[in-house]
Amino acid sequence: MKRAVIILVILAVLLAAAAAAAVYITKPDLYARWLYPLDHSDLITRSAAQNSLDPALVAAIIFEESGFEDGIRSDAGAVGLMQLMPSTAVWIAGKTGGADFTVADLGEPSINIAYGCWYLRYLIDRYGSSDLALAAYNGGTENTDQWLADARSEGRDFNSDLDVPWTETREYISRVDKTRDIYQRAYKAELGI
Repeated sequence: MKRAVIILVILAVLLAAAAAAAVYITKPDLYARWLYPLDHSDLITRSAAQNSLDPALVAAIIFEESGFEDGIRSDAGAVGLMQLMPSTAVWIAGKTGGADFTVADLGEPSINIAYGCWYLRYLIDRYGSSDLALAAYNGGTENTDQWLADARSEGRDFNSDLDVPWTETREYISRVDKTRDIYQRAYKAELGI
């Protein structure tokens, strides 16, 4: 009898572990929504539409950059939901007619998301691909230009796994791509997908 109880307990533990693993791997919508929050969906969808971007990509970048924490500042000085550098934001303001812009405005979600989306569209247009745009968003345009030039000098297309020497940037591209898939699936209605 005692042995049967032990076997039942072991089976119950194994079943619970298997169920937990299945939930973690498949990330059903309810679980995904718990792990991957979404705030400011109206601002994301509006700015994404204005810049012809996938709103799930924008949400994924915000999640990876700031975890949807308004007004956050990185050690490097990047500010807000989309973690824009003040110098980049000043440049964007000059390109978009934001004459009244001040760096303090980056803490405002509507401005941060609008500028971040404008910048992401600029990077996609400049490089012609999301992966290169993400490399530049994380690693900077000068570095991305060099990585792209190095790949071309070897007569091949850019491959982030091969051509990005920085682990942080390679992992960033991969994380954003995976997180984008989760946001596309879990927040279809909120993101208008």
